[in-house]
Amino acid sequence: MSGIVLFGELAAIAIIFAILPLAYLWKKASFNFFQKLNWVLVFMTFDLIVFGAFTRLTDSGLGCPDWPGCYGTSNPWRAIGEIQQAEAAMPTGPVTVIKAWIEMIHRYLAMMVGALIIIQVGVAWSKVKSLGNTPLLGSIGLLVLVCIQGAFGALTVTLKLQPIIVTIHLMLALVLLACLTAYAQKHWQEKNSSIRRLSQTPLSVKLIMTAAVVLTIQVFLGAWVSTNYAVLACPDFPTCVGAMWPETAWHEGFTLWRELGLNAKGEMISPAALQTIHWAHRVFAIFVVLILGLLGWNALQASNPALPEIGRIAKLLLALIVLQVVTGISNVIFQWPLAAALLHTAGSAALVFCLVRLSQWASWSSPLHIKMDKSL
Repeated sequence: MSGIVLFGELAAIAIIFAILPLAYLWKKASFNFFQKLNWVLVFMTFDLIVFGAFTRLTDSGLGCPDWPGCYGTSNPWRAIGEIQQAEAAMPTGPVTVIKAWIEMIHRYLAMMVGALIIIQVGVAWSKVKSLGNTPLLGSIGLLVLVCIQGAFGALTVTLKLQPIIVTIHLMLALVLLACLTAYAQKHWQEKNSSIRRLSQTPLSVKLIMTAAVVLTIQVFLGAWVSTNYAVLACPDFPTCVGAMWPETAWHEGFTLWRELGLNAKGEMISPAALQTIHWAHRVFAIFVVLILGLLGWNALQASNPALPEIGRIAKLLLALIVLQVVTGISNVIFQWPLAAALLHTAGSAALVFCLVRLSQWASWSSPLHIKMDKSL
């Protein structure tokens, strides 16, 4: 019975959190509620990713060492005795009052996103007659994805921040952001709508796919650096411990299934393995800058009065590349400051957003291909 009460209380908290963006949507009733809800979900998921990074960077991932509640309760207030006892036993340990609140706020935000997606499913279901089944099926897919993400959130706690689980948790969050963005930018129209729009596709699908693959690899490498706390394994730049190519231990560093801070044999992970993890992320960043820079330049060149938005996104993409380089170097030079680390994660999520946004102007044919497309 206590478990049912806990889930009921957490569901109520999720609804309370979801009411805030919903109130905004109702206030803007003159806009299309469905489309507005979809973009609000993109915004809230981006915020969730950044706050998840804040949770990890402040070592708050085990602020509440159980799941989904905090010491079996729905909020740290009700578990203050247990939290203070754990903090007194280990003042610098993973459990403190502040860390408990950070962890639970992260969970509340995640539950809010889940609640909004459930509402999205309901709205899509109510529009089946006018929009068809595609929006409903897509929304159900998003709901399944956010449930899988929630499951990995639980594993993150129960498996004590195992690096591969935390890394997958972050990767799935970015996949969710990409899928929500693709869903939101779809111009859902009534079946009987006669609206036609001019669709210009001046970008290469091959280039965007290449950029997506390169960015995915780099995001994984970055998450692997963060979850293994290997940011300071190379404390200098551009060299690593004074060498242009440091000592490496690839097998040890990239053995995926192991506990935090340990290698596959259960021994303390070596400095060489941490250097390898860091160095791989740093070297591969060169390819990311080149490929994404090329895509941004091509998108900028494709911008015209008929496509002003592609120019804005291209400029954002190029600015984000600069931001990632600056914050990446700052993390090393200034010994992993919180602000730079948060901006680095936010920049990664924003790059994913830009790639998805640019994909709507992509075509297999080149040069510029223009077609008339009737929106569904």
